[in-house]
Amino acid sequence: MWRTPGDRGICRGGRGRPVFLGTHSPRLDDKGRLILPAKFREQLAAGLVITRGQERCLFVFPIHEFELFHAQLRQAPSSSKSARDYLRVLLSGASDEIPDKQGRVTIPPNLRGYANLDRDVAVIGAGSRVEIWDAGAWDTYLVAQEPEFASTAQEVVPGLF
Repeated sequence: MWRTPGDRGICRGGRGRPVFLGTHSPRLDDKGRLILPAKFREQLAAGLVITRGQERCLFVFPIHEFELFHAQLRQAPSSSKSARDYLRVLLSGASDEIPDKQGRVTIPPNLRGYANLDRDVAVIGAGSRVEIWDAGAWDTYLVAQEPEFASTAQEVVPGLF
């Protein structure tokens, strides 16, 4: 991965694909709009998809990354009940959005409810996607995960350290 000048918070992975990094703490406004972190705006300006994620967060994909992700999901056999269930939950709540000139996107009420988003949120870079968490839920999750972080590196990526 390499970083180009001015791309703070975004690295380029293989084939120029974005790698979102960092944690940001914007707030939702009264209309359920989120100002995207400045570091992420260029990669999301052409359009994005917001959908349910695991652990009650929201996944935000640049439109081209969502298309790649969906193409992978379509490889799952339609005879698999778990694959059908996953696709139904993921896609039924998905919303395609285009940020406005100020870099704001509206998070639909059903997705705000799913992730328990009120005012304070954590927006984190998660590689090929961005995640939106309720700030308190993110803090709780991070505290719970930190003790396991170092001990699982070998299991997740053998030979990493």
